[in-house]
Amino acid sequence: MTHAQRYWEEVMEGEALDSIAFPLTVYRLVMAAGANRDFNSIHHNSEVARATGAPEMYANNFLLQGMWERTVRQYIGDAGKIRRLSGFRMRLFNTAGDTVVVKGRVARKWFEGEGFVELEMWSENAKGVSVGPGKVVVVLPARPAQRA
Repeated sequence: MTHAQRYWEEVMEGEALDSIAFPLTVYRLVMAAGANRDFNSIHHNSEVARATGAPEMYANNFLLQGMWERTVRQYIGDAGKIRRLSGFRMRLFNTAGDTVVVKGRVARKWFEGEGFVELEMWSENAKGVSVGPGKVVVVLPARPAQRA
């Protein structure tokens, strides 16, 4: 999948990223646990998850971080570079049956040899903000010079 390229000059502080909804099916949780080799049963077995105090099997950090990366990648395009992630904290369980919506906005931009952009990111489910808020710093290419 390719993403439309965003250039540093096009970015506006305060601008919202397009949000992306991720339905958490049992299938998705099982596939994610296998793909990132997190075989802890709390991520794919309801009984085990409930025995630990969770309401249901729930998404692990790798899956949730992947949702942030997918949302950021859609915004920055294929030539953009993700440089840093901070403040990523699970606040609420993201359980089977939930839909996680990843949202973000441009917190600031600056030029320091390259075009940097700091994005404020968070995830929400029906219970509220479930992950974050956190920051993702990206580098975007400059728009190619126009030929006369």
